[in-house]
Amino acid sequence: MKAVLTIIAIIFFGTVAMAQDTKEVKVDVITAGVELNIDIQDEVEKETEVARLYKFKNARVKKALSFKTKKNRSKLA
Repeated sequence: MKAVLTIIAIIFFGTVAMAQDTKEVKVDVITAGVELNIDIQDEVEKETEVARLYKFKNARVKKALSFKTKKNRSKLA
């Protein structure tokens, strides 16, 4: 019974929402001209940057992930 009432309520509210009049508002379009002022600079400043090179890819990440704790040690029985 509860499911039937729920379905009827959903259908009722759906039809009420679809039946409402919506007035379309037309928008006036304004066109404006565009001027392009492009200045090209021939001088390019070169920046020198120092990059570190590692022998292996992701060396810093692998080093950080290879930490060991006290519980990693094997125990003698």
